Amino acid sequence: MSNYDVTKIRNIAFAGHNGSGKTSLAEALLYKAGASDRLGKVAEGTTVCDYDPEEIKRTISIGTSLASFKYDDFNINLLDTPGLFDFAAEMIEGIRAADTVMITVSAKSGVKVGTRKAYDEAVKQGKSKMFVITKIDDKDANFFNVLTDLKTVFGPTVCPVVVPVISGHEIVSYVNLIEMKAYKYDSKGNAQEIEMPTAEISEKFEYRIEGLVAAVSEAVAETSDDLMEKFFEGVPFTQKELIDGIHNGMNRGIITPVVCTSAADLSGIDMLFKEIELLLPNPNEIYKSEAYTPAKDVVEIDCDADAPLAAYVFKTVADPFVGKMSFIKVESGRLSANSEAVNSTSGNSEKIGKLYKLCGKKQTEITEAYAGDIVVAAKIIANTGDTLSDVSRIVEFPKMSFPNTCYSMAVKAKAQGDEAKISTSMQRLIEEDPTLTYIQDDNTKEQILSGLGEQHLEIAVAKVKSKFGVDIKLTAPKIAYKETIRKKVKVEGKHKKQSGGHGQYGHVWIEFEPCISDTLVFEERVFGGAVPKNYFPAVQKGLEDSVKKGVLAGCPVVGLKAILVDGSYHPVDSSEMAFKTAASIAYKEGLRQADPVMLEPIGELKVTAPDDKTGDIMGDLNKRRGRVLGMEPVSHGVTAIIAEVPVREMHDFAMYLRQVTRGLGSFTFEFLRYEQLPANLLTEVISAIHLEEK
Repeated sequence: MSNYDVTKIRNIAFAGHNGSGKTSLAEALLYKAGASDRLGKVAEGTTVCDYDPEEIKRTISIGTSLASFKYDDFNINLLDTPGLFDFAAEMIEGIRAADTVMITVSAKSGVKVGTRKAYDEAVKQGKSKMFVITKIDDKDANFFNVLTDLKTVFGPTVCPVVVPVISGHEIVSYVNLIEMKAYKYDSKGNAQEIEMPTAEISEKFEYRIEGLVAAVSEAVAETSDDLMEKFFEGVPFTQKELIDGIHNGMNRGIITPVVCTSAADLSGIDMLFKEIELLLPNPNEIYKSEAYTPAKDVVEIDCDADAPLAAYVFKTVADPFVGKMSFIKVESGRLSANSEAVNSTSGNSEKIGKLYKLCGKKQTEITEAYAGDIVVAAKIIANTGDTLSDVSRIVEFPKMSFPNTCYSMAVKAKAQGDEAKISTSMQRLIEEDPTLTYIQDDNTKEQILSGLGEQHLEIAVAKVKSKFGVDIKLTAPKIAYKETIRKKVKVEGKHKKQSGGHGQYGHVWIEFEPCISDTLVFEERVFGGAVPKNYFPAVQKGLEDSVKKGVLAGCPVVGLKAILVDGSYHPVDSSEMAFKTAASIAYKEGLRQADPVMLEPIGELKVTAPDDKTGDIMGDLNKRRGRVLGMEPVSHGVTAIIAEVPVREMHDFAMYLRQVTRGLGSFTFEFLRYEQLPANLLTEVISAIHLEEK
């Protein structure tokens, strides 16, 4: 406790579009702080934060990694989140634990969909924000175009703090607009203060600097009445007023500073550390977390190490060697190793064993973690979204909100006997990733794995193989077609067999007619004892077994009513089995005569997309045999399209929507009802079903 100072903690999540330089920026900060002895590279698989074998293989971030380290006397917890939309849950988890979200934007490619998504999630969760323009050293970089783009998209809260001085398409120095000092960097990222550039060095530089300083001053003036009055009087702000103003503005969400760096040559990394220390809020300055008491009253939780424990499990990792690792944000009190807490979510007691600080995959065991800090506990029972409390004050934090699954595949083991292993390993993965689901389809009996995209499922399967040694193949899920009839018929079913001794004799007349029911409706209207009552259950059982397979493609039959109206029996040769067989014969003949049809499942689709893409989406839905029922505005520039679409046409819709909206679209799709399959598709569907059976 003697070294604990909540004002010296910084919890930072890196978020942004895929490829915008999040992992490289984390690597540069770790190297500059001395937490890493070499500057790793994503392409070479040598970074601290991308250590999972799948991340190294694919050179992308798949999971949120934690890198805790010290710089000067600050304790910094970096959460490096993935930028791919398939791993949106990881970004949400990382932002939940952070106090500030640093949104990386490539100086080469500018504002992308991932930039907007990261910003929107930070706003949704009430976090302070900072833009870090990366890859500033790239020959195609254009800092000022990107800055203009940021202001256009995100409004006047965008406030430049560190800007480059460019001459002849090369960066000659960096200017800190708070200090009003210029710095030049050598090849090792060491800064040397130089004189402020003039127009001779960079064309129109003085004019541009004046505009940027004015933009900073205007943003700071918005943070208080006193500063606004001083701004209107034309009095320049002091350096302390600028720092305090931006700091307060970040806390309130009304200022989003912009800095620039190059992770490759470490330019600007030292200034980023300055901003981390001076501008970013500590855990005690952010909005107090809200939680629920057992009586469902809302209470605010102070970030106080002397208060009762309240901690939130924001992420889980299933490690085959260490066991389950739970990433925990201590909101108040202290979390001690070898202690007990109450799992407020489940109501059970939770035994806390060992606690660790992580820097990538490197683990450092600790005995205690205090309010505001982030720590990892090994082998506890709690799951993602659970709250750990002290018994003296039981509270529960709200769960995180994750995207709905939108892409599904059937799962099969490549080797016989691995089916049970698949189920166990999938459960472990679902603990780790709340946007994965694994269920059995009641209609097709297939095991269905669902997630946020094709790559999401591919990596889940790769993890199952690498972590748990189970080889899996993914196939397109079967469509749960059904069959029914359209007209009423009366047919005879007779089973007569003589083979020495007692023979077999069963004889029925059955009327089949359409009805509204998912199961067989059976009635009997036999007069005069033509069929004895004790054989009625056998006839019903024979029909119930038969409706499991239709006469067109062997699909289950629904909407069928069967009425036993007549028949005959033999006092010696008749038996339950004979009448069961006779009923089956009548069923097959009756369905052939009753105009059988195939039914396909129809779902209700609700697509949320930018206004300028609604025409493309409705055109695509028409090609998918969809019926658009209506449109309704959701927010500025966003519209929801409601439609009914056959399940058969929806398998690749998630990929289409992501492509056409560049990741801004989302949808939900729920089963609605069954409708008759168009005649022109009947032969194709029947052939496909028979092919699957082979």
